[in-house]
Amino acid sequence: MAGIDASIEELARAYALLNAVKHSGKARVGPVMGKIMAARPELRSRAREVAAIVRRVVEEVNKLSPEEQKRLLSEKYSWVLEEAEKRKKTEEKRLPPLPGAEEGRVVTRFAPNPDFVIHLGNARPAILSHEYAVMYKGRFILRFEDTDPRTKTPLPEAYEAIREDLRWLGIRWDEEYIQSLRMEIYYEYARRLIELGGAYVDDKPAQVFREYRNSGRLSQYPPRLRSVEENLELWDKMLEGSYGEGEAVLRVKTDPDHPDPSIRDWVAFRIIDTSRYPHPLTGDKYIVWPTYNFAAGVDDHLLGVTHILRAREHRQNTMKQEYLYRYMGWRYPHVVHFGRLKLEGFIMSKSLMKSLAAEGEEVRLDDPRFATIAGLRRRGILPETIRRIIIDVGVKQTDASISYTNLASLNRSLVDPEARRLIAVIDPVQLVIHGVPEPVKAEIPYHPSKPDMGSRVLVLEAPTAKAYIQRSDAEQLKVGDMVRLMEAVNIVITRKTRDRVEAKYHSRSIEEARRASAPIIQWVPASTKTLVTILKPEGLRIETLQGLGEPEPKARIGEIVQFMRIGFARIDAIRRTSGQPEIVAIYAHD
Repeated sequence: MAGIDASIEELARAYALLNAVKHSGKARVGPVMGKIMAARPELRSRAREVAAIVRRVVEEVNKLSPEEQKRLLSEKYSWVLEEAEKRKKTEEKRLPPLPGAEEGRVVTRFAPNPDFVIHLGNARPAILSHEYAVMYKGRFILRFEDTDPRTKTPLPEAYEAIREDLRWLGIRWDEEYIQSLRMEIYYEYARRLIELGGAYVDDKPAQVFREYRNSGRLSQYPPRLRSVEENLELWDKMLEGSYGEGEAVLRVKTDPDHPDPSIRDWVAFRIIDTSRYPHPLTGDKYIVWPTYNFAAGVDDHLLGVTHILRAREHRQNTMKQEYLYRYMGWRYPHVVHFGRLKLEGFIMSKSLMKSLAAEGEEVRLDDPRFATIAGLRRRGILPETIRRIIIDVGVKQTDASISYTNLASLNRSLVDPEARRLIAVIDPVQLVIHGVPEPVKAEIPYHPSKPDMGSRVLVLEAPTAKAYIQRSDAEQLKVGDMVRLMEAVNIVITRKTRDRVEAKYHSRSIEEARRASAPIIQWVPASTKTLVTILKPEGLRIETLQGLGEPEPKARIGEIVQFMRIGFARIDAIRRTSGQPEIVAIYAHD
């Protein structure tokens, strides 16, 4: 083990004891290697030598009794306990307490509109509401708000897509409701509101209402002065279909002089021609539909919601719904408003996403250009990354902008310990090596600091070996240069053309390469190559990187890997193209 710093053995013993104490007396090589490489990144190039030390130390530590492990850890390696405690405090950022919250009695909800899948901004109330429900040992409700079949037409596939996104984020709900299946309940409470004198049917043109509202004469608006009996009769006519779309609405009586005109006598129900705009779940069964504020207001009370977490833009909705609660004699839930959340460089606008599809763009719900949860998942962002980002931002009332650089940095720290390293050469150039004395078997580990993840063997034939290298590497080479093929052989360049490099065999020792300051480049064998396509989203554009990779029988769809010197990517498809295996991956970050 010459050349390895003597302190490595002590470092290995400290981390092995910590790992053993955490896992019932049995340390594992992988996590200990990960800790050492994180603390001493300069040792990555000598991972095999370090791994040998770690394996020996882990065996020694695992022979000790749990009591002896704890004693040694606390007496001789207390610093590693302090380090772990500091890291734990840094990672576990807590949310601030909820106002008026009692353990076991908190009920929160996430209420998406299924007119599209959810994006990072939508995920914020979902994650925060779920976290608070768990924190206070309460209940979490999923409610689909789908009562606008005309302007926010629900997508049939979005219901399950949203459920899938939430499950992937680690969110579990205790109850689920779909508002379009609760229409009779909303009709019942509309009738009660009319009977209480809190609502009236407005069958005048919208322009007439606006003239009264904006001129300060709303208290004299004729429909507003009707009796309860007249309004009940007109309400029944609305339900029976006596009015067409736009001919009548039900309004909630509010302060006619409220400083915000949008709050004055807001619309609770309107008529939608569902013969022209059928609802995906109820078809044309209903023509009178509640607005967001009425349906959400009623449901929050009936479902026992105690705390609502939503964007600051909903402040007006809170004020509108409070009028409904006053008429009904209900207590309004505690509300926490927060600012908007933006992911820089990504599309978050649902309307823009839909317009791209309308313009003929090939758009999927999980398009990696979008900041949708499905798009981020397909790109290789982990659910824990999203959860940590959301909790870190918390419930601040100011708008927040997340840079993809920061998101990628956090994601990298989480995927790096688990991602297999694969070789791919982009824009490949053929390499022919002459004079190879015998077949060379290069054993390359899948992870530099995790020997338990295994390795693979790449072969260079003899006496003439053919391989492929990356064009960017080939362009740097000059005739006479020595270069080392990673984990394999040292070669000397003898001839170059645009699409072919020839070389002669020099030696196998890495020490020879170091003495000559030879660059190390990656390669794939010509006889067992795999096509590799990496799709790299950049704003609205997707760059396609074409190349060749090593044979990879273990690759699976959904796996996040690191293509060496290219970056982390998620395998999106495995297929055959022109008789050859092909891996298609979505680039995540470097």
